Amino acid sequence: MAQWRRAGRDYEQDPDKRPRRISREGLQTFGRLLTYVRPYRGWMIIAIISLLVSVALGLVLPLVVQNLVDIVLVEKSLETLNQLALLLLVVFVVQAIFSFIHRLSLSFVGERAVADMRIQLYSHLQQLSLKFYADRRTGEIVSRLTNDVTLLQNAVTNDLVALLRQAVTLVGAAVFLFILDWRLTLVILAGIPVMSLTMVALGRQIRAASKAVQDALAGAANVVEETTSGIRIVKSFAREAYEIGRFTDKVTDTFTAAMRRAKITAVLGPVIGFLAFFSITITLWFGSYEVIQGRLTAGGLVAYLVYTMMVATPIATLAGLYAQFQSALGVTERLFELLDTPPEVVQREGIRPLPPVQGSVIFEDVHFEYTTALPVLRDISFTARPGQVIALVGPSGAGKSTLVNLIPRFYDVMGGSICIDGHDVQDVELKSLREQIGIVPQETILFSDTVEANIRYGKLEATAAEIEAAARAANAHEFILRDLADGYQTMVGERGVKLSGGQRQRVAIARAILKDPRILILDEATSSLDSESEALVQEALQRLMHGRTSFVIAHRLSTVVNADWVLVLEQGRVVEQGTHAALLANPAGLYTRLHQMQFQGGTAVF
Repeated sequence: MAQWRRAGRDYEQDPDKRPRRISREGLQTFGRLLTYVRPYRGWMIIAIISLLVSVALGLVLPLVVQNLVDIVLVEKSLETLNQLALLLLVVFVVQAIFSFIHRLSLSFVGERAVADMRIQLYSHLQQLSLKFYADRRTGEIVSRLTNDVTLLQNAVTNDLVALLRQAVTLVGAAVFLFILDWRLTLVILAGIPVMSLTMVALGRQIRAASKAVQDALAGAANVVEETTSGIRIVKSFAREAYEIGRFTDKVTDTFTAAMRRAKITAVLGPVIGFLAFFSITITLWFGSYEVIQGRLTAGGLVAYLVYTMMVATPIATLAGLYAQFQSALGVTERLFELLDTPPEVVQREGIRPLPPVQGSVIFEDVHFEYTTALPVLRDISFTARPGQVIALVGPSGAGKSTLVNLIPRFYDVMGGSICIDGHDVQDVELKSLREQIGIVPQETILFSDTVEANIRYGKLEATAAEIEAAARAANAHEFILRDLADGYQTMVGERGVKLSGGQRQRVAIARAILKDPRILILDEATSSLDSESEALVQEALQRLMHGRTSFVIAHRLSTVVNADWVLVLEQGRVVEQGTHAALLANPAGLYTRLHQMQFQGGTAVF
């Protein structure tokens, strides 16, 4: 996106700079797009050959018309007329067969190419770090993967079929025009540069306008995604009218951008059409002159006019197709921009998997920042021994969540190192690292699937017995059978909306138990639960934490009291660490102040 903004500034400073740049990038983009066609070049060859045969047969019609005028109508031979009619019928049947072959094979190539691009794009999105998603709106990403690829799909399939057919027809008809009368053809060709320059000039504007449409559409999609996922907040604040207004504004922006594109497109077709039919007028006059001079027969003139129409029609059609391809190129550049976004967390070549670990975690002088101007963690050093429970406390914004996100390498440290059982996390395979780390977040996210599928996510090859055992350990088995109509096959709804907070949390715990990680990261979420649910969740968490190295972002004092070690963070630094009792022994410490504020009903929360 930044490159487009820079392009806009360049255009303001130098009106000639941007068109040349876009043209060059357009060729590069189209060339890159063709790489998705390469694996299916066999089908492409079949499509091109059948297309050439189909168009070549179509070019026979004017020659039949020439013979009809010069021979049949002059000699009045019924036998010759029947022969020409039969020949024409055979030609049309064969042409239809080859047209079917080329359309089907070309559509196969286009559909497969777009499917491959969609899969590659989604696969690339899975490799990008959390920072990428934090910097972008979900609706915008979804729009790229759906709306943009769909627009490209139409261009690569239907429009590409039409483009190739019209281009081959244009070239073939032009060849026959030269054969019939080269003088007349040179006169017609004099207008081609004017039409070409007009198409290029308006096409560039269409391309820029198309990008504006897709940007506006992504904005509207983002509003839909936000309001749909946060519908409870919308309704609780009675903001339906406000959200409708916000969506209406985005749709209006889309409409405005689309109308600007439509106006440019509406100008392009008639202008090219006028120039083409102006050429036909010149053809009629100069062609008749050639007949009078004896250099062209009457039948030849009629055939010439038909061939001229065969040239004029593709030119007019190509104007519209050119506009659509300009739009598609703009969309393609946006998709390639997304594909070219490098992941911030990169796995180096040749590294080895992390062997099964005991759970020792050592932070040594760790430094991290989201932006260079704002350090989040500074000089973090501590050691977690296998099986220990490490509680993280501190005011909001102290860096607790960031610290635990560094362990599974959701982000990479800017300085220092994190070692697990002596292995630097940056020197081991990402998959093997994350397979040995379990996470139960504060905001439990379940997939829109069955209860069983959500638990199985912790271990895809798990048996039904293993899933049930995990659910029992998480205190979830009873409510699954008692409260859910279809038991483990109950659909939980988007983000688990059909389950209560406590039920969602226990399903998430069951998922983590099934994974059986050696290192556990917990962001306690019991503060919003009722007493019964909280007790069941706490009991399940204790079972989950048993024998594992656990990092707990503590919101309740009970967790801190039972922890083996407490880290107190403030403004990205560990300002205190020790046991609960040892930290309370320092009356002037931050931990003591936070402890007193919680018991006195203050606003500070661990």
